[in-house]
Amino acid sequence: MRILIKDIDLIATFNNNLEEIKNGWIYIVDNVIKDVGGGSPPPLIRKDRVISGKGMLILPGFVNTHHHFYQSLFRAVPEVQNAKLFDWLTFLYEKWKNIDEEAVMVSTVTAILEMMKSGVTTTTDHLYLFPKGHPNLFDAEMEGADITGVRFYGTRGSMSLSKKDGGLPPDSVVQTEEEILKDSERVVQKYNDTSRFSMHRVALAPCSPFSVTEDLMKDTAKLAEKYDLLLHTHLAETEDEEKFCMEKFGLKPVDYMEKLGWLSPRVWFAHLVHVSDTDIRKLSRNNVGMSHCPSSNMRLGSGIAPVYKMKNTDIRISLGVDGSSSNDTGNFLLEIRNALLLQRVKYGANALTPREALYFATMGGAKVLRMEKEIGSIERGKAADIIGFKLDKIEFAGGLSDPVASLVLCDAKSVDFSMINGEVLIEDGHFTKLNEKEFIDKHNAISKKLLGY
Repeated sequence: MRILIKDIDLIATFNNNLEEIKNGWIYIVDNVIKDVGGGSPPPLIRKDRVISGKGMLILPGFVNTHHHFYQSLFRAVPEVQNAKLFDWLTFLYEKWKNIDEEAVMVSTVTAILEMMKSGVTTTTDHLYLFPKGHPNLFDAEMEGADITGVRFYGTRGSMSLSKKDGGLPPDSVVQTEEEILKDSERVVQKYNDTSRFSMHRVALAPCSPFSVTEDLMKDTAKLAEKYDLLLHTHLAETEDEEKFCMEKFGLKPVDYMEKLGWLSPRVWFAHLVHVSDTDIRKLSRNNVGMSHCPSSNMRLGSGIAPVYKMKNTDIRISLGVDGSSSNDTGNFLLEIRNALLLQRVKYGANALTPREALYFATMGGAKVLRMEKEIGSIERGKAADIIGFKLDKIEFAGGLSDPVASLVLCDAKSVDFSMINGEVLIEDGHFTKLNEKEFIDKHNAISKKLLGY
């Protein structure tokens, strides 16, 4: 399929330098951007379809680097609406222990569709919960991702340190280290496609310092080396976590990761809220990635990650919506805006610009996932992952002197156009291949059953 998108008001793409093209066009062949430019497109190019970009702002698709899809079944739960992380987890573990393959598959579809409407074209998910009797939850998640058409980077998570052994989760949701490593190898062999523009990749992701053992962290890192995989975990999210690490390991979280060999360019951490200047230097020296989750950090009262101090270091910064029961939404546009505003709350009005926040959402995410040669910008030879916003909507009224900044500052609501891997999946604000209501109804029925209301 040869597609030409023409007469685009403005193309904003974020590589190492911002490039903005007025009156632009993009030529796509199958799933690859073959050319992009301004003015009139070459008259002789062959095309099967022409799409008008008139009145639109076009950007590269957003990259979400941290989520827990299944948690979208547990939003706004009354008992933990005002709880901090450890109390929130302790209550919800008892609900989460009843999830099954259907719950994971349906919640995966629902969570991804919500993000797609807010511009996400590539997403990860941190699936660390494997209740006994349900060994194929990762497979169910892959099935759900395929239904949506998103570019999916799954992470096979794990928990091995239960409450009886000094961890936080109950026995019902942890696995033995042998089970974890065996299944991790299985899903890597089955789903990790390293070919260019692949729609499936896999990383390994022990849950957190308070839910896995030292041995599992080390063995997971060895497995990642064997298969050349990325590694992911939560780190330095709360003061309670820092206290736990000091009491159990005698080290602060970043120092504990250093001891385990987890400070490397292979790794990206979620949160990094409670880090010192010394920690930042260590993370930068090792070219570690991070997923900044401002909405979740605000929702749980965890604190403010010092992104302002990190943005000019060698730490690779991206954004994540985090799980929907600690954020209660999967709106990635809101995440971009909150990233901007939260840094300004602490560090001042010039702490982060709209374009820097959009960079984190696009090339920042691509770099964290080591996919910057494939996604993250609109340029020749990259994947055709493209989103568009009509500029005649009420949220942009009065903001057209700078549409790029308006996308962040004026609270954009949703995309009007989304193409993933060369397929148009949202047009005129509507999904082209899926009935979202069908999945919403299934999702609500499962949620009602699991929460018992």
